[in-house]
Amino acid sequence: MREAIHEFEKFIDLKDMLNKSAQKFADRPAYVFKGEGQTFKEITYKQFKNDIDSLGTALINLDLKDKKIAIIGENRYEWGVSYLAVTCGTGIVVPLDKALPNNEIESLIMRSQVEAIIYSNKYDEIMEQLKDKKNTELKYFISMDLEESSNGVISLKKLIEKGNKQIENGDRKFLDAEINPDVMGIMLFTSGTTSQSKAVMLSHKNIVSNLMDIAATIKVDENDRFLSFLPLHHTFECTVGFLYPISKGSSIAFCEGIRHIADNIKEFEVSTMISVPILFESMCKKIVKAIEEKGKSKQVNIGMKISNVLLKIGVDVRDKVFGEVHQSLGPKLRLMVAGGAALDPETERIFNGLGITMYQGYGLTETSPVIAAEDDKYRKIGSIGKAFPSLEVKLEDVNEEGIGELLVKGPTVMMGYYENDEATKEAIDEDGWLHTGDLAKIDKDGFIFITGRKKYVIVLKNGKNIYPEELEILINKIAGVTESFVYGKLEEDGDYKISAKIVYDKDIMKDIYGLEDKEEIREKLWQEIKVINRTMPKYKYIKDIIITDEELIKTTTKKIKRFEEMKKIGENVTKM
Repeated sequence: MREAIHEFEKFIDLKDMLNKSAQKFADRPAYVFKGEGQTFKEITYKQFKNDIDSLGTALINLDLKDKKIAIIGENRYEWGVSYLAVTCGTGIVVPLDKALPNNEIESLIMRSQVEAIIYSNKYDEIMEQLKDKKNTELKYFISMDLEESSNGVISLKKLIEKGNKQIENGDRKFLDAEINPDVMGIMLFTSGTTSQSKAVMLSHKNIVSNLMDIAATIKVDENDRFLSFLPLHHTFECTVGFLYPISKGSSIAFCEGIRHIADNIKEFEVSTMISVPILFESMCKKIVKAIEEKGKSKQVNIGMKISNVLLKIGVDVRDKVFGEVHQSLGPKLRLMVAGGAALDPETERIFNGLGITMYQGYGLTETSPVIAAEDDKYRKIGSIGKAFPSLEVKLEDVNEEGIGELLVKGPTVMMGYYENDEATKEAIDEDGWLHTGDLAKIDKDGFIFITGRKKYVIVLKNGKNIYPEELEILINKIAGVTESFVYGKLEEDGDYKISAKIVYDKDIMKDIYGLEDKEEIREKLWQEIKVINRTMPKYKYIKDIIITDEELIKTTTKKIKRFEEMKKIGENVTKM
């Protein structure tokens, strides 16, 4: 089992975590905002805790003790206050995906049986419809944006003010509420990329165990500032990008949108970023392109080689050697953690070579979520590091290549799927091992290498396995390609033809290759695919491609919805 490499605070539950942080970091900023006239505003841990206590008190006085309460909205301060006000003494929090269509929001509200929902004004229309339909358990509609309560909708701002007065008058129902760390405190719906989403039941013990594992592995402190970019309803952002910085006294700034990331990193003086590989890979491509345009590729490569040699004897000169790159990215940026999909090893190599620490992590909603990650001591490019200190991992049904399904056991593993015993038994065996559905190799040193999803593996007639994600990483390295999707096209002989749908950037294809005609672009990309094929055994050859400039269908955390893409490809093939 992996040992902890950093000292960490121990927590019993999320309330214990919040109380310790609020006491220890009372006057430090928990959140940083851009206010009117581009001035910056801070909210201290003391104010954050007071708002949580006030809201929690008011919610209990609405008779919501031990009830389910949903939250839906963009990443914002009110989301964090609402989440902790529910979990730290009121009831069970149900974060909902902000990008879902109205019919799915309605479905999840009905399935989860929530009795209150806290939401931003983007959802006013669907909430009005639900009020009229009266087909849910909802008793309270609470708006993050209303200044005053009206038309049966409660103002969150006024609710906090009311709760504050209740505390001043001696109400301690929320302040003294005890948490049972072993019962469901959080209900999370999976993204449902291939089937109907399942409701994952997580306890306080699940979450704080993960927070302690992260702290034992990755060092951040009160001087760090996180940029919140991924949607907060997703457990990766919620645990690692929200609860973890709060547990360490760090501050959080909200990204204003994907186009503003570069500016936000600089102006908020961000030191730490948690995101998906596609974002970091895009950032890396821009850095490499800028270096090439300045004619400094050779100089940078030599600098990397020299600095890597010096690092082995404990001398780090990367800040000085690559100072210009650091300034262009953000002078305080020091740590980036990728999760949610496979990271291109070259991206990790380049960022680390430039002196910006990059780790790859891995996890599932069902494991609260992080199972493994790299750190300064345990790192191997291309791996997801080693399993966290509190967890055990093993492989099942290992093939001749040393690849098997990754199983995990420990305190971060979910309680099960809500009202779905069959799916729970399928996921967690009698000995408590969770079947991740991911295929992996574990080397002699304990480093884990994910090779792909079990359900996505293409099995050829000769018994050979093709892992689509492995080929997609290679295709995505082609200049002008933004993303790709590898699949097996069933042939008349019953075997699969390995095929790829490739998304290209029109502007880059024009700039680099001088190509605008779609057929000419396809031919160029096909030539690049042939180059890739020559690096692999014949059974892995990509034999057909589809090209498009339209983005692939994805979840809100940028995972390709493979089932929907296959349907789309099938429909197009039929039409042809």
